[in-house]
Amino acid sequence: MIAPPVWLEAQLDQARKTAAEHFRQARCAEPLELYLNLFDEYRGIVEEVFEQTADLTKLREKASVLLADRRTREIFRYLSGPPVSLDDLKVLIQAKSLTANTFGSDADLANRLVSFVRNWHDRRRFPWMEKRRRPEKREKDAAVLATAVLLAVRRTETLRRTQGSQLQEQLVAARLRQSGIEQVPARKVLTLSQAPRPGRFCGESMLGTRKADFIIGLGDGRTMAVECKVSNSATNSIKRLNNDAAAKASAWQREFGTTQIVTAAVLDGVYALRNLVDAQGKGLTIFWVHDLCAMLEWINKTRSDSHHARGKG
Repeated sequence: MIAPPVWLEAQLDQARKTAAEHFRQARCAEPLELYLNLFDEYRGIVEEVFEQTADLTKLREKASVLLADRRTREIFRYLSGPPVSLDDLKVLIQAKSLTANTFGSDADLANRLVSFVRNWHDRRRFPWMEKRRRPEKREKDAAVLATAVLLAVRRTETLRRTQGSQLQEQLVAARLRQSGIEQVPARKVLTLSQAPRPGRFCGESMLGTRKADFIIGLGDGRTMAVECKVSNSATNSIKRLNNDAAAKASAWQREFGTTQIVTAAVLDGVYALRNLVDAQGKGLTIFWVHDLCAMLEWINKTRSDSHHARGKG
């Protein structure tokens, strides 16, 4: 069986520089309209909340109306200083969920949420709330602006992460299909006999105890597990590559053995060289979005190697 490629440090360094340049070009090309449209949308929602609550001085009276609407319900997480995640907010106000049905079935939930805002509101953005007075116009304008910026920035960051990851996975799947590898339905793979057969692949599926973005049946009978990772900084690459992809690779090798499974990552974005070297040393085969041909050529070699071995037999 043909071994997966192991790159020299100089090769990894050159590849990561190319990936970083592609990442920079993509970010520069992102339209400013995305952020501006989100800002305008959120500013309108924040102004709506201010209008309905008399500039946040009558939250309790309008809580049921605001919480029934997903758009205005989101604003509550950004009234505290600093803003809290949805999971944190549910813990803080002892809520299983924050859907309209939940508020309807838990009569005290709205009170707990309003109390949270009153106790933990951002005193720099909303200085009038503590004194139970109406804001001056400049205070209100500044608060609306700052809150809309917080919401728009967070949403832009989320879209960048999710869209970048989705586009990467779509590209990998398309290139696999174009190379003649058939896509089959996702499945749970507890033993390698349940993995896609040679020449087939499936999308996100459980492989043993962990999820893989792709599971590919190689031509020589082995199974290839692929993780797709996008990193926006060298620091972030520790989490994306070493703490996630390389950790999964080690787990799969323990569960299925190093001779039966090939663990790989398809990378895009910015990575530190030391993290790439460390991940490769842990058995993770590294490929890049800007050079998917390298991965497809190696997969094709496993077919040729299998045919050659059968011919010798």
